[in-house]
Amino acid sequence: MNTAELLEALPVPVYTTDAEGRITFYNQAAADLWGRRPQLGTDEWCGSWRIWWPDGRRLPHDQCPMAVALKEGRPIRGVEAVAERPDGTRVHFLPFPTPLHDASGRVTGAINLLMDITDRCRAEQDSAHLAAIVASSDDAIVTKTLEGRITSWNAGATRIFGYEAAEMVGQPITRIIPPESQDEEQQILARLKRGEHIHHYETVRIAKDGRRVDISLTVSPLRDRFGNVVGASKIARDITERKNAERLQRLLMEELSHRIKNTLATTQAIASQSLHRAKSPSDFVASFSGRVQALARAHELLTQTNLQGAEIKELVHEQVLLGGADGRISCSGPVLMLDAQAAVHVSLVVHELATNARKYGALSNPNGRLSIEWELRTNGERKLVFDWKESGLPRVTAPKERGFGSELIDKTVQSHGGEFSVRYETNGISCQISLPLPQSAPNSGIQLAAPKDQTSPSVLPQPDSLSMFQGKQIIVIEDEPLVAMDLESSLAAAGCDIVGAAGTIERAKTLIANAECDAALIDANLAGHPVDELAAALTHKNIPFAFVTGYGRAALPSGYREALILHKPFSQEQLLALVQVLLYQRPGVVPLRQKKR
Repeated sequence: MNTAELLEALPVPVYTTDAEGRITFYNQAAADLWGRRPQLGTDEWCGSWRIWWPDGRRLPHDQCPMAVALKEGRPIRGVEAVAERPDGTRVHFLPFPTPLHDASGRVTGAINLLMDITDRCRAEQDSAHLAAIVASSDDAIVTKTLEGRITSWNAGATRIFGYEAAEMVGQPITRIIPPESQDEEQQILARLKRGEHIHHYETVRIAKDGRRVDISLTVSPLRDRFGNVVGASKIARDITERKNAERLQRLLMEELSHRIKNTLATTQAIASQSLHRAKSPSDFVASFSGRVQALARAHELLTQTNLQGAEIKELVHEQVLLGGADGRISCSGPVLMLDAQAAVHVSLVVHELATNARKYGALSNPNGRLSIEWELRTNGERKLVFDWKESGLPRVTAPKERGFGSELIDKTVQSHGGEFSVRYETNGISCQISLPLPQSAPNSGIQLAAPKDQTSPSVLPQPDSLSMFQGKQIIVIEDEPLVAMDLESSLAAAGCDIVGAAGTIERAKTLIANAECDAALIDANLAGHPVDELAAALTHKNIPFAFVTGYGRAALPSGYREALILHKPFSQEQLLALVQVLLYQRPGVVPLRQKKR
């Protein structure tokens, strides 16, 4: 076999030139690489149609590696180039041009071997792109061995977890897994060894500063060139903001449900109490409608601040002036925002005072005058002091019996830990309300958990069984005064004795400590404060109790989420059925307090 036959048989591109660079031979592999067949003895230096440097610059044929090798009489190594074919496709190649010498050392020609490195360049490019993506990704991208040792750690992982790559490479991945989730890693590794992929698995990891980070995890097995699983690639996306948004959404839905149910319960209580004290159907309609409208006006003001609160001047303007003007009325005081609950309660109080003034007081005759003043006192605690003075009234005398309005005002103020006083003078009436205000917005006390779908007792007491309630001593802990009044009057009508009521945490603690009772009804949230310690105190004294709430079970104190619940709004039958369960031991009910003998 001669030299030409030997070169033709080679699977790699090879060609030769004479001393002037004219191509004298090329094999089929070279023609395939160039995409053309150059003219022997005419085409020079290289058979490529066009040549480019890897960075995209044009490379003239007379400056190509073969031309340099012939001109300088030395082999050229380590130079890459790109050959463009006539059809426009390009091939990355590595040339090995070598001059050929005769016996005297004179250059007689050259031989060039071309190595197609297109696939290698493409792989390097893909690898570089992948590395750039990994480096710039906001997600944490981590690789590890099948033993759980970290082998790579990108900038996204540093951003999310706080550890630098030098701190984590070589360390076990369990370093960022919470103690209670350590078995999770073993389960992941077991699935990886079986070649499984794990898609969008939501879990929690611990950052360097101790924060718990919610992440969505995708894990894929890494294989060697034989297909064996040798490690894993993890992509962790920080979903903390999404989880916080979901928690906030659940919180808002719970709060919305609570507010709606509380409002319905309040409306129900208004109806019940107005009917109970009405002298006639028309009197009931007037009093009930007025109170519901007062409630609606208060909520309309609250919606303007996204239920954050209402300014007291606006409340007075809506409830007393009814959106208009009256020369007999003067009001003054500082700008003061009340929280949502206090705003509703103060609205109802001012409505009762204004209604009484229009029916019997200063606003019932043209000579009457009404002065409303309020101030904020900060001696040790923030306190709203509200003065209501009516003058120009003939023959003022104290009423012989306490009306619903007075009782509502008194209960409302007491539910906030405040005080209410009224003086009947010669030609007028003076009222003062002292109402403690929170130092800051109270915590809602909601604990997020999946609520159980459980309802109040369904067994209703029959009319002839109301004797079972006679003399039973009950305490009521509720911060909505109208709801508290409705609870008390309904229980009293059934024969129970209300031995105490409270609307604040401190008063409730005192009541529980001192009262001797058969059962207790307790709101699940008092003015934004959780009632865990009240539930614990009742349990310690072995007093059976149930929660009265507009929230779901998730809002109950931890450890008491299986307790009985009276959902707001409620009927008298539901209330009495629940109290019946509390008073008499039934299957599945926690044993009641043992009475002293």
